[in-house]
Amino acid sequence: MRIALFITCFNDTMYPNTGKAVTKLLERLGHTVHFPQAQTCCGQMHFNTGYRHEALPLVRRFADVFARYDAVVTPSGSCAGMIREHHGTLARSCGDAHLAASVETVAQRVYELSELLVDVLGVTDVGAYFPHRVTYHPTCHSLRMLRVGDRPLQLLRAVKGIDLVELPEADSCCGFGGTFALKNPDVSSAMLADKVRNVAQTRAEVLCAGDNSCLMHIGGGLGRLRTGVGTLHLAEILAATQGDPA
Repeated sequence: MRIALFITCFNDTMYPNTGKAVTKLLERLGHTVHFPQAQTCCGQMHFNTGYRHEALPLVRRFADVFARYDAVVTPSGSCAGMIREHHGTLARSCGDAHLAASVETVAQRVYELSELLVDVLGVTDVGAYFPHRVTYHPTCHSLRMLRVGDRPLQLLRAVKGIDLVELPEADSCCGFGGTFALKNPDVSSAMLADKVRNVAQTRAEVLCAGDNSCLMHIGGGLGRLRTGVGTLHLAEILAATQGDPA
């Protein structure tokens, strides 16, 4: 199986270690991970702010760049949701039947990390070791758009040494929502305060999620209150093995 990594522009710019963790994890499981150098943004920022015409070249580029791979994995439920749910809409809106067909074919092969591991590769125990108290936040796009369900939790429960604790009101939004946090800062801050309070109640050392955008938002709140709780992407926990630095 030819697996390609779509790192996303946010991770590439802000959290490159997440992409490295995805590669390390999949290589440990015996797979070669391809990284197409021509990849760019999925167009979500443009789409969400009404610049749909400007998003079209990015949709076309994504379909072209990833056309030859059997599976495309991304460490972002948000971007996976954009590709699978909205790329086709954008392609059809411009009346380009060839692009719409290409986009539909490629979008069916795009998986959020936990989906690829559990549904495609058929694995939940990835050989990880992470001896820390961890709580998991299911991000809105992964929960409501992709409907990944408990796949991330299946993977985390199989991690050796982990003390996995339930997050109160886990399915509540953290308040980030991309441009939502900019356009509605007061509401966003109130939602963040609720999420931070619930995370603190778990007495976890680490908050885990499948989207670094949400982790950045929550991590900022945790840091400002000096809670001592760190944040890690799901991929980084799953990539950890015994002997790695704590």
